[in-house]
Amino acid sequence: MKKSAYTSSGRRMVTAVLAATLGLILAGGLAACSSQVSGKPGQTVLRYWLWDSGQLPGYRQCAADFEKQNPDIHIQIEQFGWDDYWTQITASMVAENAPDVFTDHTQRFGKYSSLGQLLDIEPYVKTEKFDLSHYAPGLAEQWESADGKHRYGLPKDWDTEALFYNQDMVKEAGYTQEDLWNLEWNPKDGGTYEKFLARLTVDVNGVRGDEPGFDKKHVKVYGLGYNEAGSGYGQVQWSPYALTNGGWTWTEKNPWGMHFNYDDPKFQESIGWWRSLIDKGYMPPLSVASSGIGTVESLGSGGYASLVEGSWNIATIANATKLPIQVAPTPIGPDGHRASVMNGLADSIWVGTKHPKESWRWVKYLGSAQCQDVIAKQGTVFPAISSSSKKAIETFEGMGFDARAFSVHIEEGTTVPSPVVDRWAQVDALMKPAMSSVLAFESEPSSLTEANKRVNTLMRSNRGKD
Repeated sequence: MKKSAYTSSGRRMVTAVLAATLGLILAGGLAACSSQVSGKPGQTVLRYWLWDSGQLPGYRQCAADFEKQNPDIHIQIEQFGWDDYWTQITASMVAENAPDVFTDHTQRFGKYSSLGQLLDIEPYVKTEKFDLSHYAPGLAEQWESADGKHRYGLPKDWDTEALFYNQDMVKEAGYTQEDLWNLEWNPKDGGTYEKFLARLTVDVNGVRGDEPGFDKKHVKVYGLGYNEAGSGYGQVQWSPYALTNGGWTWTEKNPWGMHFNYDDPKFQESIGWWRSLIDKGYMPPLSVASSGIGTVESLGSGGYASLVEGSWNIATIANATKLPIQVAPTPIGPDGHRASVMNGLADSIWVGTKHPKESWRWVKYLGSAQCQDVIAKQGTVFPAISSSSKKAIETFEGMGFDARAFSVHIEEGTTVPSPVVDRWAQVDALMKPAMSSVLAFESEPSSLTEANKRVNTLMRSNRGKD
């Protein structure tokens, strides 16, 4: 297998780049990267990292099942929270002590693959004629190199977004579940979707957002919640609107786009409408939304009547409240259809592993129906394999959720792949303050044109660097 990052000068260059990326937090990250590796005599120990504690029990079961079939291998699972996870991954690569296999994200893998930190598994896939067709459409392709010759992960799950809502509040507002499946939005008057949000919003005096005398400065229940401005991604913030207005998407192609489109008038129009919900009192101000009280907690306590959220949070929301929460799909937009980002995680192998063949056996098992059926029964995510996804839908429906609100995007072909670029962290760093400024009413949506120039300048001038 090719390990170009580990040839003398290349190795020093990659280490320097990763260390620069890690910056001042490097020392703390490195200290935490060391771990005790244990296994029975004669066993190969593979370290496997993931960030989602909710999925930990399922993957422990997968590891136990795998070890029964592969007694020569022991899987040592380590879990970190989302923010720590990527610091630890980068630090461990600098220290040349990264986990053999780790859960990878489309927003991150571009950087690591461009720096030669991921093992190309395409030779294994071809040699074993591994079937990629059993994955949901588009998932396997997200993990290919720009030239399509290399592959850096096998899909493990997929997610889309939906509108979580308080059933009691919706019923009191005069809406049925069927009504929510037919909501439409537009940037001119907000359509039936904005009317719905207005009706769900209630001020401290019990006056609704669509009634005379509504006090938008003293709101008790917001019709729609959110957590922050969405930076350059907006997956559970503005993506359902931007992706259904004028055919907009992040880059000129995906994956491996080089030109961003935050200067598109249709995109800025969508952001302007979304922001107007704050001015009307139907959404909280940015300072309130980002105050530290989570969106799930606010939905669970009755502070938010509805919330755009990802399928990965179904179990979290179900366990966070006794309130009756249900889901409906995102609204239909001006383009005549609804849309959702479809992101998929994968398991990648670190290029520096001393056990590439054993790591491939573990990744292959993680990407198999044997493991993904286990995950389906856990009710945490939708597995990447289509047959396993159907079992997950049954699990979610058993929990009382209308899981088709998520899968309808696959059925109707309205998914939009999560953007894959090799400098996403830097793009997001530029877009975060720009979007926050707009949502805080410090700048107008038109200011995103200048931010987009900075992003595209970055993409042109720093190609191949990090």
